[in-house]
Formats: sequence, structure tokens, C-alpha cells
Amino acid sequence: MKRVIIIGGNGSGKTTFAYKLAEKMQLPLIHIDSIYWQDNWKSVSKEKFDEILQTELSKDEWIIDGNNIRSIPERIKDCDTVFYFDFPSLACLWGVFSRCIKNYGESRSDMGGYCPEHVDFRFYKQVLLFNRRNRKKLYSMIEEAKHVECIIFKSRRDVNEYSKNL
Repeated sequence: MKRVIIIGGNGSGKTTFAYKLAEKMQLPLIHIDSIYWQDNWKSVSKEKFDEILQTELSKDEWIIDGNNIRSIPERIKDCDTVFYFDFPSLACLWGVFSRCIKNYGESRSDMGGYCPEHVDFRFYKQVLLFNRRNRKKLYSMIEEAKHVECIIFKSRRDVNEYSKNL
């Protein structure tokens, strides 16, 4: 396990798990959000994002946590392990809402710029629709990647059990 991607619904705990895994495995951690976001929720250009991501993918070892669905095929091509947080939509919504309350007005360390947590109903709707829009695609991408080990978590309990054995 030297090149790892962690994908799944927003609010599922990908970043928390990524921190633990990176510490345990002594691998560099890259957050998709830190590449994608600039101050005040302004995204970088596609070209800039792709350039930065390619630089990271060219390295020998890494953990990359986050979605950006467009870039997942490229990341899967270069990884050896995929962790997929395939949680129910309501569990993810709860995670996002809890994170918003806990960090309201503050920017998380995994963000690329100053992006304060705030109530965003459009984002909450995206969280609820994530599985409907992406689950089938994600399973298809994973299935096609015969070279990767895939660990699928269906609940926070699954993640906690796996984490105990790291």
C-alpha cells in the first residue's frame, strides 16, 4: 500500500480516516480540496488542478483523499489501493451538518484556501444526491481497475473496525 485513494460521499469521514492512515503508514497525504479550493470557495481552473494533481501522482508514494469525480479515473490508474466510503446519503448529510456546526465560520486545515464552514443548502442537496449520481460510476471504475485492492466501507462502524487493525 504505497499509492492510495480515498473516495466516497462528503461527510463520510474520508479525511479523518486519511489522517490516521497517513500517520500509520508514514505516507504523504494530499487533500483534493487543498488542490481544488482557493479562498472563499473559489475553485482553481481545470488546467491548474490537473497540473497540480499530475505532479502529485508522479510521486512514488501518496494518499489522496477526496472526490472530484472527473479526476478519479486518473487517480485509480495510478493507485494500488482504493478505500471507498459507500455510506447511506443520510449518514453523509449528518456528517456534513455536524462538521458545519463544529467548524462554523472556520476553515478546515484540509482546504486549499480560507473557506469557512457555513450553511449551504445547495451543497446539502448535492450530498443527498451523491450516491444516485455517482455510486454506479464509482463501482464501475473500481471494477475495471484489476490492479487495485479495494476496501469498501458501508458504515462508520466498518471504518472504526478497520482502523483498530491498522
